Amino acid sequence: MKLKIDNFLTSGFEFDDSQRDLKSGYQMINIALFLSGAAFIYGIVVNIIKEIPIFVPLEIFLLFMNVGMFFVLRKYRSAFDKVAMIITVQCTFLLLAIIYTSAPEQMKHTWIYTYPIVLLYFQKKHYGSYWFVFLLFMIMIAPVQDFVEVKYSLFQVTYISVVLLVVSAIVRFYQIKMVEAKELILKQQNELLDFNAQLERQVKEKTAALLELNESLEAKVEEKAVELFQKDKLITVQSKQAVMGEMINMIAHQWRQPLSMITLKIANYQFEQLLNKGHKPRGIDKTLAEISDTIIYLADTINDFQTYFHPNKELNAIEVDTLLKKAVNFILPRVSDEAVKIIIEENEGFIIHTYINEIVQVLLNLLNNAVDALKNSTQNEPKITIRTEELEDKLLIFVEDNANGISDENVAKIFEPYFSTKGKNGTGLGLYMSQMIIQKQFYGDISVVTSPEGSIFRVEILKKLYENR
Repeated sequence: MKLKIDNFLTSGFEFDDSQRDLKSGYQMINIALFLSGAAFIYGIVVNIIKEIPIFVPLEIFLLFMNVGMFFVLRKYRSAFDKVAMIITVQCTFLLLAIIYTSAPEQMKHTWIYTYPIVLLYFQKKHYGSYWFVFLLFMIMIAPVQDFVEVKYSLFQVTYISVVLLVVSAIVRFYQIKMVEAKELILKQQNELLDFNAQLERQVKEKTAALLELNESLEAKVEEKAVELFQKDKLITVQSKQAVMGEMINMIAHQWRQPLSMITLKIANYQFEQLLNKGHKPRGIDKTLAEISDTIIYLADTINDFQTYFHPNKELNAIEVDTLLKKAVNFILPRVSDEAVKIIIEENEGFIIHTYINEIVQVLLNLLNNAVDALKNSTQNEPKITIRTEELEDKLLIFVEDNANGISDENVAKIFEPYFSTKGKNGTGLGLYMSQMIIQKQFYGDISVVTSPEGSIFRVEILKKLYENR
């Protein structure tokens, strides 16, 4: 609705910010044409009713002029000055006609006081002054001229002229203030534009600086990421080497007894051969079978360790019981020396699809830590319990010992790299690497609950992994 009114007042034309005066002039002309047209219609009706026909033809003529100028303004944008001049002339001679032909008691002369507004909005300053002086001159000479009989006295036209001068002064003062306000607004607008331009320039400079800083930060982040990757790679190697050292000790310990048994069997065979002087000793087949079984046991041990350190990581299906026993087999030589009992609680024997070697490494770290804790504890019957639970698509593995637990101070740090409670005997990488393996490769987590009665490590992994995860 507002847009339609604006289009009506501006004759349907559009104006930019530099044409505000012209836009204001169009609005005032359209308002003047509309109101004066309404006044002409009112005057025609009143004059007909009061039987004053002298003004009717003139008012009809002026009404048709208004209608014509209304449409001219809408068709020709360049017609503004000409229409403004016509309205000024029209208004001037209409007011003079009122003074020269009407009586004072009809009060039609009050329309003269609108004249300064017409000049203010429709004429430039010097042109407006000329028309104003011309109107005052014609009003003042009305009672003294001999051509037309005027019903206004010299006092009355003088009074009208003084009031017209006062109204004109007020309008002129208002015009000056409007110009000053406009100049002030334009000045502030220009200052605001300058400030905005300066602000935009500063924003661009800051944006460029931020972009440069971001690029620098990205480079640093990338550099740190590479550095962290190399660090994680080094930690992984160190962890593998530490586990490998423990494995070699286990191999040496695990092989010592079978090798001694083979040596003893061979010595017995040689002694029997000497006693029998070349005859086949008794029980030779049994002895050879035992030696063969022992060698197969040693070969299986080598295969287990070789599989554990195999560089290729593949997904394989395995029963949970088999997985747990594989991890426990590695630790058996240690627990036999420490008299630690390992209990694997029975389960339903379900199958998981996972990275076997990595799970074995994690479980081996937890079992070694449990054995070390039990070694330093005061338990008469040290034991480690391994149990599992299914939780929707996840497998939960619990490694529980009955050692003396972990102190509150150490619990908060046990998963940090290079933190160890074993002094020079520990690398501080076992639990850190175990957590990294579970989180990054198995999308799970490791947590611990501890008390003076012992500790329970909880390992959470997916029961089925996929190559594209």
